[in-house]
Amino acid sequence: MLEHRKLGRQGLEVAGIGLGCMGMSQWYGATDDTESVATIHRALELGVTMLDTAEAYGPYDNEELLGRALQGKRDQVVIATKFGFPMKMKDGSTAKVNSRPAHIREVVEASLRRLRTDHIDVLYQHRVDPEVPIEDVVGTMAELVEQGKVRYLGLCEAGENTIRRAHAVHPLSVVQSEYSVWERNLEDGVLPALRELGIGLVGFCPLGRGFLTGAVDRAENYPEDDFRSHDPRLQGENYDHNMAIAAKIKDIAGRQGLTPAQLAIAWVLHQGDDIVPIPGTKRRTYLEQNLAAADVTLGAELLDEIADTVASAQVAGPRYNEKMMAFIDR
Repeated sequence: MLEHRKLGRQGLEVAGIGLGCMGMSQWYGATDDTESVATIHRALELGVTMLDTAEAYGPYDNEELLGRALQGKRDQVVIATKFGFPMKMKDGSTAKVNSRPAHIREVVEASLRRLRTDHIDVLYQHRVDPEVPIEDVVGTMAELVEQGKVRYLGLCEAGENTIRRAHAVHPLSVVQSEYSVWERNLEDGVLPALRELGIGLVGFCPLGRGFLTGAVDRAENYPEDDFRSHDPRLQGENYDHNMAIAAKIKDIAGRQGLTPAQLAIAWVLHQGDDIVPIPGTKRRTYLEQNLAAADVTLGAELLDEIADTVASAQVAGPRYNEKMMAFIDR
């Protein structure tokens, strides 16, 4: 059963596991809008309330997909979308990071049209823009809250200093970052700051971009337009080393009668009731398996074993290539 969790102090409340929708439109193999819409509808049936998208996903296609899928169901969901990501356009050009106030307003209007709604529940800055003071960014976002076009504010992959400066302008309800037993870079600085300020964490890639399922291939075996073809953790010796860790996680999960994905998501859920993981999938089968993690109880010793298994082996390779790591505000 999906119990609800409160994120931040502004009233945002969502089911304990959300749904990341990016893969329905790009980066992870062939797309199938029919199955994706069926997956969204099944998620709502099973109690999922937070659906995560962005203008960059497609670009634009994912918001349009959600807009179609949620006709007649808008009041059942919390829609989270984002602006300001460096994205490759369909004409081959590349749009840079852009959080200028005028651009934010333009993007929000376009997102509202694509999503077929009159308000966005959670609006994130997708990546910190070094050319625009965060105070100006959040000030503009706050104006959109005052206008009723946005309800709650968040940042993605922001560092502690940026979060504090942003929160001083207008309270943030959430920060979204990659978080899993596989990737714990938030725990030394960002996560303690979020808890001090009363900001929730939305954790994407709780399955380590699929690695914790043990079902990923080598980078060179994916097509160029698949994100995994550029993932350093899937390349060369890194792949062999990391798959050995995934095998150990699979063994622990098997002993508990769980899939590796269920174990990984359950581990995140046990890290605090101010954290909501948003595993991504475009298939109903995986969705149903993932959501079963909500009913899993892990004891303290098992939680430590899971974490120690990964920590002692040390994941090989950075989580993004050098170009993408440059956009992380750490």
